[in-house]
This record gives sequence, C-alpha cells and structure tokens, in this order.
Amino acid sequence: MEIVQKLAVLADAAKYDASCASSGGPKRDSLKSGGIGSTEGMGICHAYAPDGRCISLLKILLTNFCTYDCAYCINRRSSNVARARFSVDEVVKLTLDFYKRNYIEGLFLSSGIIRSPDYTMEQLGLVARKLRLDHRFGGYIHLKTIPDAAPELITEAGRWADRLSINVEMPTETGLASLAPEKNLRDIRAAMGSLRLKIDETLEEKRAPRFAPAGQSTQMIVGADAAKDRDVLETSDNLYRNYRLRRVYYSAFSPIPDASRVLPPLAPPLMREHRLYQADWLLRFYGFTVDDIVPLDAPDLPADIDPKTAWALRHREQFPVDVNRADRETLLRVPGLGVRNVERLLELRLVKTLRYDDLVKLRVPMKRVAPFIITADHRPRADAETANLRRTQITATQGDLFGA
Repeated sequence: MEIVQKLAVLADAAKYDASCASSGGPKRDSLKSGGIGSTEGMGICHAYAPDGRCISLLKILLTNFCTYDCAYCINRRSSNVARARFSVDEVVKLTLDFYKRNYIEGLFLSSGIIRSPDYTMEQLGLVARKLRLDHRFGGYIHLKTIPDAAPELITEAGRWADRLSINVEMPTETGLASLAPEKNLRDIRAAMGSLRLKIDETLEEKRAPRFAPAGQSTQMIVGADAAKDRDVLETSDNLYRNYRLRRVYYSAFSPIPDASRVLPPLAPPLMREHRLYQADWLLRFYGFTVDDIVPLDAPDLPADIDPKTAWALRHREQFPVDVNRADRETLLRVPGLGVRNVERLLELRLVKTLRYDDLVKLRVPMKRVAPFIITADHRPRADAETANLRRTQITATQGDLFGA
C-alpha cells in the first residue's frame, strides 16, 4: 500500500481518540530543528494550549490492526474495515515532512495492539526516540501508551514524549468488563499510578532527565453503556485527585459499522458530552464537588442548562451575592462569572466600589449574572420565580461555548 493510502486509512482511524491535546507542553522553538508552524491537511488536528495557542498535530495510528475485540471500537479484531500499518521509519518521515513544510507542530501517535502489548509499546517508543535523537525533532509528541506493556518500555517512551495517555475507556469497571473483556481496569489504574510516580520523581529531582513534562491524560466513552453522568464525574474526580491527570476527555459514543448487539443503536446527544466538559471545568477550577454538580437524586446533568446555573437554581438561598463583599470562592459560584472576571473584580474593588456599569465594561454577561448579584446600584427582584429565571438563563446561554 502506498504511504498516502496508509495515511488516509490510519488518520481516519485515529479520529475517534479525543484525548489529543498539548496543554502543559513547553513552547518549543521549531526553528532550531528546521520546522516552523502549522496549517492543516490529511491527518492534522488542532489542539489548544491554556494560553490560547492553536497547535496543529499529525494525528495517526501506527496501525489499526488489533488483537483486541472491544465492542465500541471501529478497529476491533472482528471489525470489517480496511487495515493498514506504518513502519517506524514511515511515521518518522511523515512527521518530519509535515513539520518542515509548516503543516504541524507535533505528533499524536496511537496504535492498535499487534503481536503483544510489549511489542506495540516498543514500536511507539522507537518512533519518539528516533525523532528526538536521530533527527533532533523539536516539536510536541503525545504517545498513547499500552497499560499492559512492561513498565520499562513506558518509562522509555516517557523520556522522549511530552505527554503520555492511557485511556480508561469506560466510566465503570462493569462497563469495561462487558464491552472490552480483554482489558482490565486494575491494570489501567496501575499503569496510571506508575506514570504519576515517575512524573513526580522527575519533578522533585531537578537534574533528572525529562519525563512526560506535559503529564498524562485519558479518555472516557460516554453513552456506550448505562453509566450515569454522576458515574462519569466520580471516575474523573478520582483520576484527578489520585493520579494528577492533566485532562480527562469525554467522547460521545458513535455507532460503528457491524456494531455489536450489546451497544445502543443510537449515539447519545452531543450536548451530553458538552455538559460533561462544563462539569469537568467546575471540578478543576471552580471548587465544585461531584455532589454539588450531580446530586444523588439527579445523577444526570440537565441538557437545557449548564451545570453551574443548575446548581445556583437549586440553591437560591445563597443568592444574590454582593460583588463588593463576597470572597473569591463565592464569586466563582455565580453563573456567568468565569475565573478571569472574578480575578478582575477582586482587583478592581480594591480601588473602588463596584457598580453595574463596571461589570458591563469588563464584558461580564449581565443577562446571566444580574439575577444573582448585588452591586452598589443594582439589586435583583427578591420575588423572581425560579421557573422564569430558568427560562431567562436558557435564553441567555444559547450559543455560549462554556457558560461559566
């Protein structure tokens, strides 16, 4: 098969992996190694760093052959799809060619399991090693690691990659056992634990060789089993706290050709995936707990309204909040106030008493915020009905990407 044909097959096969991001990676000077920047093309995806940089990555599989038969995976052993396989040198050459032509700034490389987990992991690590040592590649490298592989092979990969990721795949152990019986959640967690220890070790020893400086991430498939949103967020919260993951990515289940009968016939609404990302943000940056976001009596996130607003409407007794007196943690719970605006408000009120127009000048979305705050010249109606307020908030958030 020609390399362009392989690229078409293996780039398409990689598109189902959502855990492709470069946040946390250092800013690299690609001029030092002959490359420059990014545009787009076959197999190229766009990831965004925390500072807003758009980073283009070549996103491919080493191969879509696989010895596993996970029901939700289009590349499973029993799937009737076109198969292809790159050699290590072909991936290296493709990456360098794209990089030097200003198409990409890095590589995201995953793979089906071939021969054995150790063999597959060795091949992935060899790509990164050749890029770094033989070609002085200065771009970003994200490798998908194989949890069943020998620890020394994963450690070797971490020496050359910026980020490593191990997909937990399903939110619950029951879901994984039913849809991917050849995978073991304990092995996945053990591999994540080993990565965390190695990352922590190199951070403490400043002179130690670099090891996955952008940390580790994972992906969960949503909607392929009966797991509730609370199950998903409990798993994410555990991963953040115990394994210090940089990101958990959520991928709405997509029906695949020749699907197993154990899978649902329809994909879940994409809004569910979006709400989970919003809830994930609240866990990581806003001080919310899983119980705050999805109480036991309501284990799924509402589709019509964002999770922070849903919490505020359930806790009307805590509002309105005086923006001239409230602490940071309280302000972060106001619908429509994001982290950046809260910091600006805290700074501004050191020198003046905040008025309604001050928030307008900061471009605070007042249609969302006004019903929940008090300023020197504004106080919301005390008798506002929750149902009406909910309708107002739904209208105000239409088109919002996040809806803080």
